[in-house]
Order: sequence, then structure tokens, then C-alpha cells
Amino acid sequence: MIPVTEFRQFSEQEPAFRVLKPWWDVFTDYLSVVMLMIGVFGCTLQVVQDKIICLPQRISMANQTIPLSNKTELVSPVVSQDVHEMMGLKTNLDLQQYSFINQMCYEKALHWYAKYFPYLVLIHTLIFMVCSNFWFKFPGSSSKIEHFISILGKCFDSPWTTRALSEVSGENPEEKDNKNNSASKEILNVSVEGNLDSLEKTQSLKSIPEKIVVDKPTASALDKKEGEQAKALFEKVKKFRLHVEEGEILYVMYVRQTVLKVFKFLLIIAYNSALVSEVQITVKCSVDIQDMTGYKHFSCNHTMAHLFSKLSYCYLCFVAVYGFTCLYTSYWLFYRSLKEYSFEYVRQETGIDDIPDVKNDFAFMLHMIDQYDPLYSKRFAVFLSEVSENKLKQLNLNHEWTPEKLRQRLLTNHNNRLELQLFMLSGLPDTIFEVTELQSLKLEIINNVTIPASIAQLENLQELSLYQCCLKSHTTATSFLKDNLKVLRVKFDDSRELPHWLYHLRNLEELYLIGSLSPDASKNVVLESLRELKNLKTLSLKSNFTKIPQSIVDVSSHLQKLYVYNDGTKLVMLNNLKKMVNLTELELVHCDLERIPHAVFSLTNLQELDLKENNLRSIEEIVSCQHLHKLTCLKLWHNSICYIPEHIKKLGSLERLYFSHNKIEILPSHLFLCNKLRYLDLSNNDIRFIPPEIGVLQSLQYFSVTCNKIENLPDELFFCKKLKTLKLGKNTLSLLSPKISYLVLLTQLELKGNHFELLPPELRFCRALKRGGLVVEDVLFETLPSDIRDKMKAE
Repeated sequence: MIPVTEFRQFSEQEPAFRVLKPWWDVFTDYLSVVMLMIGVFGCTLQVVQDKIICLPQRISMANQTIPLSNKTELVSPVVSQDVHEMMGLKTNLDLQQYSFINQMCYEKALHWYAKYFPYLVLIHTLIFMVCSNFWFKFPGSSSKIEHFISILGKCFDSPWTTRALSEVSGENPEEKDNKNNSASKEILNVSVEGNLDSLEKTQSLKSIPEKIVVDKPTASALDKKEGEQAKALFEKVKKFRLHVEEGEILYVMYVRQTVLKVFKFLLIIAYNSALVSEVQITVKCSVDIQDMTGYKHFSCNHTMAHLFSKLSYCYLCFVAVYGFTCLYTSYWLFYRSLKEYSFEYVRQETGIDDIPDVKNDFAFMLHMIDQYDPLYSKRFAVFLSEVSENKLKQLNLNHEWTPEKLRQRLLTNHNNRLELQLFMLSGLPDTIFEVTELQSLKLEIINNVTIPASIAQLENLQELSLYQCCLKSHTTATSFLKDNLKVLRVKFDDSRELPHWLYHLRNLEELYLIGSLSPDASKNVVLESLRELKNLKTLSLKSNFTKIPQSIVDVSSHLQKLYVYNDGTKLVMLNNLKKMVNLTELELVHCDLERIPHAVFSLTNLQELDLKENNLRSIEEIVSCQHLHKLTCLKLWHNSICYIPEHIKKLGSLERLYFSHNKIEILPSHLFLCNKLRYLDLSNNDIRFIPPEIGVLQSLQYFSVTCNKIENLPDELFFCKKLKTLKLGKNTLSLLSPKISYLVLLTQLELKGNHFELLPPELRFCRALKRGGLVVEDVLFETLPSDIRDKMKAE
């Protein structure tokens, strides 16, 4: 006999695929095996036994056909009454003739259904088996199924799944505090069972509550390896979902194979019911072989007719059950919306509210999984949740960034605060809040993070910098920041990245905002909110304003420093500046200003004015600055100023003056009537001559004329005996006066880029000047006496 195992290749699939076989597929598989056994059994009988046995009905004798009933009298021998010998009818046929007759009658007289019934059973059964498993073998669908099964198994076995379902889902405080208490476990089971009755049914099947089936995780955390594996699973699930949700090939393949099975069921039932009666034991046979056998009509016995008849009725019963099962499958396929899958029940049960619903082939496979075990879908859903993913990222971050590692990254910033900088992390490590000595926290490109309540542990935190970070804040954390934060820096790409809680920081003293804000957006974002910043003293805005926002005026009563950095957008309306009477520092940088704004002259408390990188050509308005009696610093650098007006002499309070990177050719002598100047920067201009009146500046400590066209230095320059920094580089000087010895406080001297041939030995009297402070070519430095060189090199 042919073993049934030879046919395994037609229905064999990976053992893991069983999770995608609902009960009806399993049931029909068993029916297929039974029907296959019927077919194999029938085929075996056909091969090993005689199919038909035939005997002639009439004999031919002396050119006259004599019925067999009369033949008995002719050929019957005379037997005495005492001898009883059983004898049949003589046909005078040998064995070969009988075999020939049997074969001819089998081919000519026996109905085709009676002959091929076992083979038909075998063929139909194999088609059923192929149809049931074709979507597991077809290249377009099998690859998706294999990938899905692989991911599903890893998700089911991942330690993170159990941990997430216990931590992310809504647990009561009593459960968290008493996880190992048996009494609390009993209360939990009762509460879960009670809640199950109140939950509504959705398109996804009910799953067994995880809190009952799966043991609660122990207090020990996941190790680093398990965390990395779970992180990789999240990425695989995301990519697989994007890939599978695009098509519906799995659904279409399954529908088609089900419809084909239903069609075959109807076909088999139809023709088998009509032809099963053709399987008869006695068969009349008439074949024209009289010349070879002497007979034409035969009576044949189909030896397996009785058995085949019983097998056919049995086969029809199995096919009927198989068909009704396929009809139920068709009803399930077309009645339910299998191309959409809702996790509503899982969301209600676990408390993970952000699990998304899925569609197309992804949804279909999850519906099939639910028929096997709903627990698979529930555990798989964990890896579709962003809440769960963020929880895992947080756990991995805590493993990677230990408190010891964070303390090693602490640095002192320019405000003399201990600062920790974190760049491009997936979240905010909880271990940060264990570094209690932290005073300044700088976060760059960290998105979708919530500042937890545990930030209150950082009692010394006063400064926070957020560069392109999208952060939310817990209510308790916001309260802590309101009371403690002094400095906040925010760099954003659009207004949506501005944290909403920054407008409620009542103790904030310094606010720095960097980002693009349209005029309307600026009103909507800060107009109403900045009024609550009662202690704000410094405000820096780096954006693209066309006018000073009204929100700045709202804090004008206590604002002392205002910095506006435009990206070249022309700042036209500056009238609001007049209301900021308490300003001491004002910077209007890169605002495309052509004149000094008149509103500035109303700021009587102004001490420092910076108009860097504008389009100033004339500064005749500078005469109005004489009313700014507290003005000590004026920065007009990086403009297009061609001359310095005579009225500059009226700014008697100036101590620092910046005219670098302009187009000044002549220095007026009136400039040096500002005798309080300590810092004068005239570098990067077209100056050819320094007036001797420079000697009036007895308070001058810093003087720079680098990158000009100066050929000679007046001796009066060396009367400024308080000079500490003198920058003369990149000019056309050829001689340095020996009077350089007057500058005994000199610590930095720049001479590089001139035409000097030697340095005066009088540099020995500049005792504070060291080699690091002397910027000069090495060849020129060698012209100094060796003792001077050694003294400068000595620390």
C-alpha cells in the first residue's frame, strides 16, 4: 500500500504557521486526511485485486446459438445415482480468454465512475489540501506570513511585554505598593473579573486578561540586552506594519481559496450524488469478440462494487461536512469586516490608550490569530503603543546614563553654574534627577519628552536650556519650575515647539528665545503670556520681526536688558521702545537699520547700545545721544559708516566705543575729547593717520587699529600709560618707537602683518608683556636681545 505520509508535501507547512489556522482550517485538515485515506485505500484495492469477473451468457454450437439452459442437457454426463459429482457449465475457455474478456468488459461495460471513483477521491482531496495551504506557499503571501510569525513569537516571549502590561496599564497605588502581597492579588483578580462584564465587545475578539494569565513581573528591572532586543522589536513592528498595511494580498488569497473549496464542494456533491448509483455489483457486457472467444454477451461481477458504494456514501458525508465548514468560513469572511481590526477591548483592559487600530492584511492576520488565541494579539499590541515604546526607551536610557556617568559630564558654564548638556537623546533619563548638585540643564534635539515631577529633587536647578526640544511638563514639575527657574533658553523651529509653561514662570529673570516668529504668531504666542513674568529683567529675541512686539511693552516696567537679533528683516516700527524707560542695555542686531532709531534717545537709563550688522551710513543723529547721560558703551560696528561726526565729542560719558568693520578713512580730533574712553576699537577700516590728540585718552586700556592703512604712530599714543592691549597688526608700519617702554602695563601687543625689520629693545620695560601676548612673526621676535626673549618666554 501507498503510505499516507507520501502526501504530506501537499499540506505540510511550518509548525509555527499553526497560529494562523483557525479551528475550521484544522477541522478541514483532519477531514482531508480521512478523505485521503479513503482515496488511497480505494486505489490500493484497484491495484492489488481483480477489478471484474465475467462469464459468458450464451454459447455457440453447430452454427446455432443455444441458451445455457438447454446446454445443460447436451453436455451433462450420465451420472449414476450413487455418485454425486458437482460440475459447472463447460465454456471451453482457457485462462487467457477469461482475462481478455474481463479486461474488455472492464473497459467497455463498466461505468467510468465505478472505475475511477478512488482516483477522483484522491484528486479532489489533494486539491482541497492544496487550497487550504496555498497562501502559506505562495511567494507573495508566504514571506509576509513568515515575517509576521517571527515577530509575533518574539513579541510574545519578550520580557518587556509582561513588564509593559503591568507598568503601563492602570494599576492602583495599592497594587504598586503590595505587588508581592497575596491578599492584594486576590483583590486585583476580583476587580478585573468584575470589569470584564462591563466592557463592550468590539471587532477584535475578547482576550484573556493579562493580569490573570501572566504572573506579575518581579521588581528586578530588565537588563540592558533585553532592553535592546525589545527596542529592536519596536522598530521591526513599525516597519512591518507600514509594509503590510499597504496591501491586502493575504485576505484576497484566503478568500479565493475558500471560494474555490466551496465551488469544489458543490461540484463533488452534485455529480457524486447523481453517479453513486452507477456503482453496481452485476454488470451486463456485450462486446464483439465472438470470433476469439465464441461468446458475445457476458455477465460480469464488479468485485469491489459493494465496498466502493459504501466508500462513496461515506465520502459524500465527509465532503458534506467539509463543505458546510467552508460555507461557515465564507460567512465569517464576508459578514465580518476583516480588513479592519480594533484594539478597543485591549485598550480598555490594559489602560494603554494609544494602541492604534490597523487595517488590510495586518488586520486580517490579527483576526486569524484571535481564532487561535486572543492573548497573542494582546501581547502584540504592546509593541504598537508609543506609550509602551517610550517606557522602554526610558528604561534603556536609565541603563545607559547612570548617575556616575552624568556627573562626569558636569561642566561650569559662563554663568559659573554646574551645567549638564545632553544631545540628541531619545528621552530624558530619570537618573538626571539623582544629580542633585546640578544647577544648569541644557537639552538639545530631544523630542516628545515630559518633564516628570521628580525634577523637584534638583533643588539647585536655576537654569534650563531647550534647543529644538519638544517638551511637556508634569503639573508638579511646572510648579517647581515656576518657583526655582531663573534663566530659560529656548531655540525652536516654529512656535509649536515653545513650551506652554514658560509663560507662567513667575520668578524667571532671563528669557532667551531663538526661532522664526511671524508677526501674527508672535502676538498669539507671547502677547498675553509675558505679563505674568513679573521678575523678568533680560529678554533676548532672535527672530524675524518687522516691529517690536507689544508683548515686550507688557514687561517694560521691569525689563532692563533687551536683545533683538533679526535675520536681516527690516525693523521699521520702533515706537514701542519709548515705553521701556528702565532699559539699561539695548541690542538691535542685523535689523537693516539705516539710521539710529529716534526712540532710543528717550531711554534715559540706557547704559549700553549695540547696533551691530545694520546698514548705517551716517550717524549724524548721534548728537541726540548727549541726553543719554548714563550711556557708557556704544557699539556701531559692522556697518557702512564712512565718517565720524563732530558731535561725538558731546558723549562725554562714553567708556567703550566700537567702530570696527566700517569704512572710516579719517579720525576726527573731536573723537578724543571723549576722555573717559577705556576701550576703543577702530579695526577693519581704511584709516591712514592717527591724530596726536589720542594722547588725551589717559584712561585708555584697549586700543585696536588692526587691518587699516596706518604708516606711522604718533608719539602721543605712548602717553596713554594705562594701555594693556594694543593691536597694530596688518597695517603698513615700519618702525616701532622706543617710547613703547612707557606702556609698562602692556599685556598684549599685536604687530604681525606690518613692515618691521626689528623690534626695539625697550620692550624690556614692558614687564607684563609675555611671549604669548606678543603677536609677531618668529623671525622678527628673534631680533630682540636674547635676555629679553628669555624673560618673555619665562612664565
